[in-house]
Amino acid sequence: MTTFDQALEAPAASAGRAHVIRTDEEALEIAARLAAEFAPGAAERDARRLLPRAELDRLSESGLLAITVPRRYGGADVRADTLAEVYRLLAEADPNIAQIPHSHVVYLRVLTQQGSEEQRRYFFGEALAGKRFGNAQSEAGTRHAQEYRTRLVPDGNGGYLLNGDKHYCTGALFAHWVPVLAQLEVPGQGDRLHVAYVPRGAPGLEVVDDWTGMGQRLTASGTVRLRNVWVPAERVVPHHLTFTGPQVHGAYAQLLHAAIDVGIAGGALRDAAEFIRTKARPWPDSGCGKAAEDPLLIQRFGELVIAERSARALLAEAGRAVERARHDLTDESAAAASIAVATAKAVADRASVEISNALFELSGTRSSLEEHNLHRHWRNARTHTLHDPVRWKIQHIGRYALNGTLPPRHGAI
Repeated sequence: MTTFDQALEAPAASAGRAHVIRTDEEALEIAARLAAEFAPGAAERDARRLLPRAELDRLSESGLLAITVPRRYGGADVRADTLAEVYRLLAEADPNIAQIPHSHVVYLRVLTQQGSEEQRRYFFGEALAGKRFGNAQSEAGTRHAQEYRTRLVPDGNGGYLLNGDKHYCTGALFAHWVPVLAQLEVPGQGDRLHVAYVPRGAPGLEVVDDWTGMGQRLTASGTVRLRNVWVPAERVVPHHLTFTGPQVHGAYAQLLHAAIDVGIAGGALRDAAEFIRTKARPWPDSGCGKAAEDPLLIQRFGELVIAERSARALLAEAGRAVERARHDLTDESAAAASIAVATAKAVADRASVEISNALFELSGTRSSLEEHNLHRHWRNARTHTLHDPVRWKIQHIGRYALNGTLPPRHGAI
C-alpha cells in the first residue's frame, strides 16, 4: 500500500492504488492538508468554471472517500463528528469539492444498511480503491422532491431495464459508479424505492453537463438520462427498507449538508479578514489609519465570528448525536440525532448567508470587483442552502421540543 504522500503524487490514472486511512486522526490530518492545497485555486476555478477533476483524483487517492467503510471491510469507519469536520474543512477550502462526494457517502451508507454481504464486499472494495460514487436521484416536474418516476423493470432474464431522467445529479459527471433511485414493483407491495448501482460507462446512461446554477458552479449537478440501461440483480438494493424502522440515513445526509454550509461561512470569514487587513480603507469618521482598527467594523466582525463558531459548535454536537444513535439505534435516539442535525443546519444556513453577504458590508466597494470573485461565497451559500428548506426543519424542532413529536423518517431530516 502506498503512503499518503506517495498517493498524492500518483497520476489520475492510478485508480486502484488509493491510500487507506486507518484512524479518525489520520482522516482529519489528511483533510486539513488537502484543504490547504485546494483553497488557493478555488476563486479561479469558480471564475473560469474549471471543473476540479484533478482535485477529485487527489481526493480519491488520499483515501478520504473510503473513511466511512466499516472496519470489517477494511475501512476506518470514522465517527460521524469526524466525518462532519472532514467535510467542513474541505468546504472551507472549496465547497464545490466538498459537495461533489456528498452522495458518495450517502450511497455507501445505503449499502451498509441494506446491501447484501456480496454487495458490501464488492462496492466497499471499489471505494477503498478510490472509485467515486455519484448520484441520479432528483427528478424535475414531479409533485414534490420525494416523488420518483424512474423505473426498474424485470428483463425476463434475471436482470432489469432502467429508464428515466434525473436532474441535480451532483457527482455523476466525475463518478465511476452512478447510484440511481428508481421504483421497482414488488409483488404484493406495489412500487418500492430501490437503488441501482450503474457503472458510469454503461450503455444507455448519459450524463449531461448542463448545470447553470449561480453558485456551486463546479459541482456539475446536471442531468442524467437513462434509456434501457441493463442492470444485473446483484447491483440493485432495496432502499425502501431503510425507512421501515429507526434510521440515521437522513441525519447522515443532512449532517454533511450542514458541514458544507459551515465551511462556506468559514471560507467567507477568512477571505473577509484578509481583504479588510490588506485592501480595505478605513471610513474617515473613524479616525483610524487602517480599516482593521475601526471599532465599528471590529464590532460587526466579532458578531460574524460568533455566528461561525456557533454553527461550528452545533455541527460538532450534531455529529456526536448521530454517532450515539448509530451505536444505540432506537426511535428516540434516531429522533434526537435528526433534531440535533436540523438545529445545526438551521444555524449553519443563516451563518453562511449572513457572513458571505456581510463580507461586502465590511470590505467596501472594492470587494465587489469581479477580479476578486468574493461574491462566489454568497453565490455558493445561497445556492447550497436551497437544498432542503430550513423552515421545515424548524417546524420539526418545535414539534419535538413542545409535544415530543418525532420527526418523519426520510432522507431530508
